[in-house]
Amino acid sequence: MKPQILVVDDAATVRMYHRKMLGDAGWRVEEAVNGVEALEKVIAQPADAPFDLYVVDINMPKMDGYSFVRELRRLGQVPQAPVLMVSTEAQAQDATAAHDAGANCYLVKPAKPTELVLTVALLLGDLAAATRAATAHVQPQGARA
Repeated sequence: MKPQILVVDDAATVRMYHRKMLGDAGWRVEEAVNGVEALEKVIAQPADAPFDLYVVDINMPKMDGYSFVRELRRLGQVPQAPVLMVSTEAQAQDATAAHDAGANCYLVKPAKPTELVLTVALLLGDLAAATRAATAHVQPQGARA
């Protein structure tokens, strides 16, 4: 079964962008508009089909990304999966705060498609997708595979 990713962001355009990039890479993508909705989806997931990775924004209404990740990490009944935080916050302390909350990786928005897909592939351990993304990343401008 293909890995399943939960994208958590209050901006519809960002969710659509991430869905497109990650879906085109071959993964199943679900969406949530804030941390509260994301936690509800995590808890409602069947035990035999948990999310394999979370792509999470920081600044959202109701529950921000840091709080979501901290709550996710406290859920003992849910298998733990990598968290990639993607935010416009570009200071070193923002990445540190994300890691302190329990995130595995941090990217600054807007994440380039190749950077996003390669990072997700590496976090998922998807060697084929990582190789495709890395190959696309090193090709000269205008070159095609």
